Amino acid sequence: MERGYDIVLFGATGYTGTLTAEYLAENSPRELRWALAGRNGERLEALRAELAEIDPDRPTPDLLLADIDDAASIRSLAASARVVVTTVGPYTDYGEPLVAACAAEGTDYVDLCGEPAFVDRMYMRYHETARRTGARIVHSCGFDSIPYDLGALFTVERLPEGVPLHLEGFVRAKGTASGGTLRSALGAFSDLGGMKEASRERRAMEGRPEGRRVRIDRSGRPRTRLARGWTLPLPTLDPLVVARSAASLERYGPDFSYGHYAAFRHLSSAVGAAAGAAGVLAAVRVPSLRERLLSLRSPGEGPDEEALAEGWFTVHFVGTGGGRRVHTLVSGGEPGYGAASGMLAESALCLWRDELPPTSGQVTTAVAMGDALIERLPRAGVEFRVLDVFED
Repeated sequence: MERGYDIVLFGATGYTGTLTAEYLAENSPRELRWALAGRNGERLEALRAELAEIDPDRPTPDLLLADIDDAASIRSLAASARVVVTTVGPYTDYGEPLVAACAAEGTDYVDLCGEPAFVDRMYMRYHETARRTGARIVHSCGFDSIPYDLGALFTVERLPEGVPLHLEGFVRAKGTASGGTLRSALGAFSDLGGMKEASRERRAMEGRPEGRRVRIDRSGRPRTRLARGWTLPLPTLDPLVVARSAASLERYGPDFSYGHYAAFRHLSSAVGAAAGAAGVLAAVRVPSLRERLLSLRSPGEGPDEEALAEGWFTVHFVGTGGGRRVHTLVSGGEPGYGAASGMLAESALCLWRDELPPTSGQVTTAVAMGDALIERLPRAGVEFRVLDVFED
């Protein structure tokens, strides 16, 4: 279907939205027809002027006024684009109207969501609509959860086919959180009951892959030579995304399991991280403490240029099966914003331009884009490498 724009970026004047807009201005093909969208026209104009200075010979994006509380403007935004990118979070508070509009209009959608309950509820409410219209609803196109989802796919593709496979991922990172991410995380922590309920309801609706088994390994691994230190299981959205890709793709074999861990060089760091997580879980249940945590960083505020330059992440994967053991590495820059904005932009460009398998509905990055996105991501500083292959 012909649309006025190839890509529309919603929330363009926020912290992450601005980084994403700058990435598109610097790296997108010159023939890209795109627009910046938000509710503040003056801020959009100012951002467009800044983008024009990056490359004066490149066409500047158009501007669209849209407000998440104005259903007509959101529906018009979705109808105008082939792909909509949104950085407006927390998604639990602000995301649903745009998902609904894109599903109804047959418009591809990408976001940075790391909120499990939101992803599950959007699946239950809009997956079937998106399947009918041909829309691809792809959540978690940033540090949540591209390095893990595509890193798992990259590793699995180097293991034998048709045999049981076990995979483990070990994450290390240095970065800082923006105000939006802080609110998303605290919102998820404060609604653990709702998150579990949404997960149960989705599992009942989704069912299991026929004739195959997919599991998340939660047994734990306190120490590993691979991670060069100590580890803790990470009960985040990321292993759920890996498992959903495995359930959808037969390449993951008849029996697939995945363990997901944070890695620390020193035991004291692991103990401190566990104690900190427990403290936050307790604090979010006390209104005064929750407000104090929220005040640590304002919405729209993020790390400065020095912090972005110093940030990094690594994810080591070890996959075993069929007598082979494969060790791979996914690595990149500052995870929450620097690398994430590039991953988000490349996901949108991939959906717009690349030859991809026919999919629709709510799908993961591995299912929707797979190897095509892996090939794109080095442009955003995200590298995929095979470190070792062992044959038994």
